[in-house]
Amino acid sequence: MAGNSYEKPDFWSKKAFSEGYPARSVYKLQEIDEKFHILKKNARILDLGAAPGSWTVYVLRYLGASGQVTSIDLNPLAKEVKGDNLTFIQGDLYDERVRNHAAALGPYDALICDAAPPTTGNKLVDTARSADLVELALFYAQTMVKKGGNCAVKIFQGGDQSILLRQMREIFQSAKGFKPKACRSESFETYLIGLDKKN
Repeated sequence: MAGNSYEKPDFWSKKAFSEGYPARSVYKLQEIDEKFHILKKNARILDLGAAPGSWTVYVLRYLGASGQVTSIDLNPLAKEVKGDNLTFIQGDLYDERVRNHAAALGPYDALICDAAPPTTGNKLVDTARSADLVELALFYAQTMVKKGGNCAVKIFQGGDQSILLRQMREIFQSAKGFKPKACRSESFETYLIGLDKKN
């Protein structure tokens, strides 16, 4: 029986390790940012579902000594993920105390979210759970991102993508789907990009 290709280091995984990132997902954010310019210098960035921390590391390197990063996850960040301008909140995104803590550190210039639910192997169940996470991320964006701010959120491709894009367009001037080249070919994940928050 063939092994699970997700367990085999590929080009992106090896590149991430050599460049000091905890996971290959960093190149998805890099490609998103190069195409849509969601990040800005001197910004406050909210990173949802941050562990092990590759997106957080990318943002910290991008910002340098400027700006602030707030990262949230149930699981801890990798030990090498640290910075004077990083606040890590370990907890559940659905927890009101976590939301209140994040809100107190805002408002934010951008929200990024690479969160994914635990998968079951049932695509209908997995896409529904992913859609729930996207709706939660959009709630964070609507309540915590500044006017003119941006958003990038992972979603498993499925029936709710067009509905969620419509919801995103109610919050942002522009919203579209985008699949970075760094996504595994067999993966059904993609990203929803919201640009220029309305108010």
